[in-house]
Amino acid sequence: MGVPKKHKTRSGRDQRRSHLALKKTSFAKCKNCGGPTMPHLPCKNCGYLNGRKVTK
Repeated sequence: MGVPKKHKTRSGRDQRRSHLALKKTSFAKCKNCGGPTMPHLPCKNCGYLNGRKVTK
């Protein structure tokens, strides 16, 4: 198993972790009812996705 030969500095560690930050949740507007909905998921208000009723 590999063992580090040198100590990893704080800056090197933090640069590696720079892409791990939480991202803001994005919402799209439902084309059927106009309510907020997550992209690629059916609307929680009306159940439509891409112009089709997909949930009851």
